[in-house]
Amino acid sequence: MHFLQKRVHALNLQETLIVLAIIGILLLLALPNLMPLISKAKSIEAQTQLKAIYNSQTTHRYMYSKFTQDIGELDFVPPRTVKENGTANYRYEILAATDATFKARAEAVTDFDGDGILNVWEIDENGNPKQIIKD
Repeated sequence: MHFLQKRVHALNLQETLIVLAIIGILLLLALPNLMPLISKAKSIEAQTQLKAIYNSQTTHRYMYSKFTQDIGELDFVPPRTVKENGTANYRYEILAATDATFKARAEAVTDFDGDGILNVWEIDENGNPKQIIKD
C-alpha cells in the first residue's frame, strides 16, 4: 500500500526573518506619525483630572466661600503615577488659591515622545484646561 503524503507549505526561517524585518521597517516609518496621536490620547487624562479638581474646588468654594491651596481638603484623590506603580501619567498640584481664584497643574511624569519635554496642563476658576507645554 502506498500512502499519499500531502505536503503543507510552510515558511522557512529565512522567509520569516524577512517578513519580520519588513514589519519592523514599516513600524519605524509609521511611529513618528503616530506619536502626536499617542500624546493627545494621554493628555485626556490630565484634562479629565483637572476638571475633577475644578469641580472639587467649586464645591469647596460654595461650602467655605474660598478656594483651597491644600489638595487634601478637596474631594479629590490624586491617582498614583506610573513611577509609583500606578497608572497615571500626570502628577497634580494646586499652584495658588485665594478667595476668588485658583490655579491647578497637571505635569506629565513621562516623556511621551522622547524629546525631553514633559506635557503640562493647567486649569483655573473658569474651568477650562489649557495646555501650557506641549509634548
